[in-house]
Amino acid sequence: MEDGDAVELKARVDREEALAFLGHRGQKLGDLRERLERAACLCEKELVPRGVYREMDASEALALLPGRDIARHVEGCTRVVLLAVTLGAQSEMLLRRERALSATDGLLVDACASSLVEQAANVLNAHIVEEATARNLAATSRFSPGYGDLPLSCQPAFLVASGADRALGIHATAAHLLVPTKSITAVIGLRSHPNSAREGGASTAPTEGMRCSTCPVADTCALRAEGRTCYGNPA
Repeated sequence: MEDGDAVELKARVDREEALAFLGHRGQKLGDLRERLERAACLCEKELVPRGVYREMDASEALALLPGRDIARHVEGCTRVVLLAVTLGAQSEMLLRRERALSATDGLLVDACASSLVEQAANVLNAHIVEEATARNLAATSRFSPGYGDLPLSCQPAFLVASGADRALGIHATAAHLLVPTKSITAVIGLRSHPNSAREGGASTAPTEGMRCSTCPVADTCALRAEGRTCYGNPA
């Protein structure tokens, strides 16, 4: 796996994560458990996650990424990685097909596809961290457009800079949403302070001041709906 090359990413649906995307909070599932398993297997069989990343100077990346929160996230980093992951056009066809057949199964497949692309992003993230560790660098956690005050409007420039537009066929709509919808873009900072890294080589940049109460996308944030945040503290 090389910087700038599109690669297939081996990932599986996290069933519990898919349930969390559906808003499951411990309710009895009944036959939904079997239908969820069918949806997960369908995604794993028909969809091929692919990803790409590009490393650049932190100053170059910050010229593309406005906002105080992303600057704080990569503070002290000399290099920054832009990554993108997608389930491709096939995921759009699969979702349309399943929604047409059954509203419930359509929701289950949608949740499983969301988990699959998230797990694929984790695989690519882990590779970037491993490569950084080999170079005696520590990696921050991922930070995506739409988190904090990093606007979704940076997506078109992000896709061009990362090469995801050409390598993965991802583009942004007029509303700055990604197509295919099951796609993720994110930023990882690299700094030369390995002693600050957590287990596995990842470290978290300072997050003082980052709160859901000041985030412009808090009302529609999927992480917040699951009781999680993009900055590691309770919502």
